[in-house]
Amino acid sequence: MKVDPIRVILSLSVWFLFMVAGSGYYIWLWMNTPFSIAKEHRSFTIARGESLYGVAYDLRQRNMLRWSRAWVFYARMTDMAAIKAGEYKLSEKESPLSLLARFQSGDVKQYRITLVEGLTFKKFLENLHNHQGVQATLKGKSQKQILQILNLDIQHPEGWFFPDTYQFSRDDSDVDILLRAHQRMRQVLDEEWRNRESGLPLKSPYEALILASIVEKETGAAIERQQIAGVFVRRLKKKMRLQTDPTIIYGLGAAYDGNIRKSDLTKHTPYNTYLIKGLPPTPIANPGQHAIHATLNPDTGKTLYFVAKGDGTHYFSKTFKEHKKAVKKYQLSRKKDYRSSPEP
Repeated sequence: MKVDPIRVILSLSVWFLFMVAGSGYYIWLWMNTPFSIAKEHRSFTIARGESLYGVAYDLRQRNMLRWSRAWVFYARMTDMAAIKAGEYKLSEKESPLSLLARFQSGDVKQYRITLVEGLTFKKFLENLHNHQGVQATLKGKSQKQILQILNLDIQHPEGWFFPDTYQFSRDDSDVDILLRAHQRMRQVLDEEWRNRESGLPLKSPYEALILASIVEKETGAAIERQQIAGVFVRRLKKKMRLQTDPTIIYGLGAAYDGNIRKSDLTKHTPYNTYLIKGLPPTPIANPGQHAIHATLNPDTGKTLYFVAKGDGTHYFSKTFKEHKKAVKKYQLSRKKDYRSSPEP
């Protein structure tokens, strides 16, 4: 029997097309069929720089992807290969296609961290490193090394990072968050400096940042910020020493044990405002916007002293004689060497 080669070729072509169509349909069906995901695998992280093949391999190792090569092939053929790094929260049921769509969307799990007003840079860094979602790339680094890594135009890190609540993904590091906080502080400080009251004894935004950090640390009640700022501004204008306890504490560093002793007031440090004139060399904490605003828009009264009343607020005095009476009234139960306000 004579075989017609054309009919054979046509038959094979039809069969081939049928097989391709059948395989394509089967792959399409598999890509769109949901499967259950074990609870321990519902958090899936794609590392920065990880390839599509790497992700497919990881999914296959977790028994979440039967045909990893087909998955990658489908992604490339449908222009869905541009996946984004981060931590993804997966549903109880996902299909290979839904996984691909999720990884392409970049809808990663978001974390939050609040950096509180008045904390030092050291404490900021500790809080970042204590958060489970932050990559602690600066852990164990010296202050000099940290400044080199951050590559910022500053000589000292204190005060330069804005207290706020920051959202981030697991892909973010402590460096990423600090750079955002620094940029925010620059913006706030520049804006407040442009809108400052005239005649302030502050030569630069950095001096404002230094004083704002002191106001932040001295303020127990938010309504007193401008009053406290006013006291410090008037003392600077009159060439009086600031004589504020938070600067003593900062200067003592690790030696501070919770009490300020009389000997501490005579200990020479660059931050001892009972001895130095004017401002300390750097901020002593990271101030919030309200403290910065109060510093650059201080109360216009005549008070030069204040003393803690024991309820979170202060008594303000115009004269040292009045101040001594207030100290006697509100500080009788305090130790003799306790200081809660400036002295002349």
